[in-house]
Amino acid sequence: MRRGLVMEGGAMRGMFTAGVTDVFMESGIEFDGAIGVSAGACFGCNYVTKQPGRAIRYNLRFCRDPRYSGVRTFLRTGDLYGAEFCYRTIPEKLDPFDYEMFEKNPMEFYVVCTDVATGEPVYHRMVHARAGEMEYLQASASMPLVSRPVRAGDKLLLDGGMSDSIPLKYFESIGYDRNVVILTRPADYVKEANGMMLLIRLALHRYPKLADAMAHRHEVYNAQTAYARERARAGAALVIEPKAALPVSRVEHDAAKLRACYEMGREAGRERLGEVRAFLAED
Repeated sequence: MRRGLVMEGGAMRGMFTAGVTDVFMESGIEFDGAIGVSAGACFGCNYVTKQPGRAIRYNLRFCRDPRYSGVRTFLRTGDLYGAEFCYRTIPEKLDPFDYEMFEKNPMEFYVVCTDVATGEPVYHRMVHARAGEMEYLQASASMPLVSRPVRAGDKLLLDGGMSDSIPLKYFESIGYDRNVVILTRPADYVKEANGMMLLIRLALHRYPKLADAMAHRHEVYNAQTAYARERARAGAALVIEPKAALPVSRVEHDAAKLRACYEMGREAGRERLGEVRAFLAED
C-alpha cells in the first residue's frame, strides 16, 4: 500500500493547505509521496524538506513586497509573481529551502503543469528541486493571462490547475491507493463556466487547445471533486476541505487575511488528525 498526499492549488487559498500540512508535519504524519498543483506544489514541497512554518513565514514577510507580486511586477516582467524573487532569491537567500533534505528524503514529490500547446496536464517528479526543476514549480503556479509560459524540459508550461486541479486519479494510476486529499474550496462549492472566455480566447489565440482546456475547466473540476468524495465514501481517500469560503483573494497582500486562512487550515488539520492517523494506518 502506498500512502499519498494530493494538494489542490488556488493561489493564496494555498495558505489553508499550508496550515493543514504544517500540523501533519509537526505531528509526525508521513506519506510515501505527494502531488501538488500550483500553490499546492509551491507550498507542499516544504513537506519533503520537513520545514513546517516556512510557507506562512515568507508569505507574511513578503506579501506587500513588490518584488514578490503585484501590478508593478506584472508590468515590469509580464508575471504577476516575480519569478526571480519567488523561485531563486527567497529559496536560496532570504528563507532557505532545504535542497539537501529534499534530495535525501525518500518521499516522492510530483508537480502538475499544463502544456500550452496541447492543453494537457504534464506530471513531473522532482528529484533535486534545483535549477532546471524549479521551473516546474514556477510553471505550475503561473496563472494564464497574468504570467508568461515557462519553459521546462522541452515544453512551454503554465498553471497545472487548468488541466488537472485535483490529480487524485493520476496518483492512483501510479500506485498510490490510499490518499489524503486537501481541497481549498468548501464542500458546497460548484465551479461555474468562465464568463470571460471570449477575452481568454483572444488573449490565448496562439494556444487554442489551452483555451479549450480553460473553457471546459469547470466541468473537469466539478467531476474531480465528485470523484474525490466518491473515493472517500469507498474508503480509498480522505478529503479535507475548509468549512466555508476562505477569506483571501487569489493575490492577497493583507497579512492578517493570510494568517486567518492559514489558521483555518491548522484548525482543520488538528480536527482531522486522529482520523488521518487511523486512515493511513489501515492495511
